[in-house]
Amino acid sequence: MSRCTAPVHGHRTASGRANCPACGGSGGYRGYNSYPSYPSYSSFSNSTGSSSGGQTKSKARWSSSGSTILYTPAEIRTLTPVRENVEKRSELPDLRDVFLCHAWDDRKGAAKELHDILESKGVTVWFSEKDVLLGSSLLREIDKGLVKSRVGIVLVTPSFLKRVAGEGIADKELSALLARDLLVPIVHDTTFEDLREVSPLLGSRSGLSTIEESMEDVANKLAELITVD
Repeated sequence: MSRCTAPVHGHRTASGRANCPACGGSGGYRGYNSYPSYPSYSSFSNSTGSSSGGQTKSKARWSSSGSTILYTPAEIRTLTPVRENVEKRSELPDLRDVFLCHAWDDRKGAAKELHDILESKGVTVWFSEKDVLLGSSLLREIDKGLVKSRVGIVLVTPSFLKRVAGEGIADKELSALLARDLLVPIVHDTTFEDLREVSPLLGSRSGLSTIEESMEDVANKLAELITVD
């Protein structure tokens, strides 16, 4: 295919245009803007992905056939071992479905919102506002809640980050809790980067986040996670 000589020789004169094997005197300077455009990198990266940073979302293995809930690969990696433990603990009697750990300052805000949405979906929640004595140790709350529940979720907010930093929770202690694969961080009004600043171990799990999804969407994923037919 003939190439336009404008980028090298220019089309300043009629003879220049006439001598161009591509333009052949067709008139008008074509310039760079006239070259065919090609898709940008971003258009390729978004063509196979979802709205979550170009990642392809899919259903989890525990999703029902009629489910419309989709997960990122990171969410599936984080939630799969938790789901396996939920299945193992499904036959244990007198357990709540979910233990909700949160900062005291969030008890009437984000924590109550999540609690209420979960219970509206038939999920039984061990909630510190009604199940924990004021002044209890955060670690003790988590430990006790996990014993009495099939899965634990930690609502990570700016208030929670302050509380963790203030109590100086040790990585060793958090490691013991996380090793059970029963704990899922839920990041709200903050980021996993902020969480890693305070607790690298807890922040190492991708968990779930309300940055790109609503609290309702997060609750739907939790409800599906603990539902065992």
